[in-house]
Amino acid sequence: MTFSTKIAWDDTVLPFQLDRSDLRGRVARLDGTLDQILKQHNYPKGIEAMLAEMALLTALIGQAIKLRWKLSLQVRGDGPLRILATDIYAPAKEGAKAQIRAYASYDQETYQDGVDPFAQIGKGYFAILIDQGKGTEPYQGITPISGGSLAACAEAYFAQSEQLPTRFELSFGESQEPGGVRHWRAGGVMLQSMPKASPHVTGEGGSGEEGLLAATDILNEGEGENWSRANILLDTVEELELIGPSVAPTDLLLRLFHEEAPRVFDALPVEFGCTCSEDRVRQSLSIYSAKDIAHMTTDDGRVTADCQFCGAHYQFDPKTLGFEASKNPDGSNI
Repeated sequence: MTFSTKIAWDDTVLPFQLDRSDLRGRVARLDGTLDQILKQHNYPKGIEAMLAEMALLTALIGQAIKLRWKLSLQVRGDGPLRILATDIYAPAKEGAKAQIRAYASYDQETYQDGVDPFAQIGKGYFAILIDQGKGTEPYQGITPISGGSLAACAEAYFAQSEQLPTRFELSFGESQEPGGVRHWRAGGVMLQSMPKASPHVTGEGGSGEEGLLAATDILNEGEGENWSRANILLDTVEELELIGPSVAPTDLLLRLFHEEAPRVFDALPVEFGCTCSEDRVRQSLSIYSAKDIAHMTTDDGRVTADCQFCGAHYQFDPKTLGFEASKNPDGSNI
């Protein structure tokens, strides 16, 4: 298969359920979407890999909840790799695609490509933010950076904040085709215990890393057996099976979990997309006074702004910005 060949399960998230073990999950494949996300920037290879992992986690987690607007993942640390941020937006209408975007911030002087990029986050936190839109209160859950990978951080978040045992098995990387064409591809499986009205928390908990809850702290005996059995099966997955492109997600589920009675639902397509616009930037600046706007104005008399996600560049007449603006964008008096 060449990069230009689009197959049915590229850039999709497939929900599934294991009826025998009462578990649910998602299979995600990112191909052109991941390339689009990463080509907006010129990051070192290690940071591109971290963003590939973040985007894959975002696609999987975003479809594990009933998302009506936006889910964000954020990693912030005190090391050279300061910020990793991703957003996924629910489809604007039925039949549309979910949209994903991502960016990173790092210290170019101290970041070392070729050194484990996760270790260069340092101390910090992994956060999941859910905003269901107008009329709702945004939700934020935070867990410390731990476990040696972003997937491990996400697993710790679900165990600690949601008391839902969760497992991620991910694979991602950059390939090169004849002719020197290079592109990114990623795939992964999310496995999760079904939500219960009253989670089973045993003992004092905290048997996981750094006192965080582990699956054995949350599940009763029967649930624990189901969880362990499904995880042993998932342990047999190979990286090329996760990424594809030769193995369809449905075939992968049958290969791994045929004895667990897998049942699949409609797949959701995803694509790169950014919601930035001139109006949104103007709105974000509407809280500032004319004096504040003057401090933002360049020597040539313009206020500029760049989108961290897609790199779009915006320029404004300072007279049209802030709550003391004297003119509308079209030049008419306010």
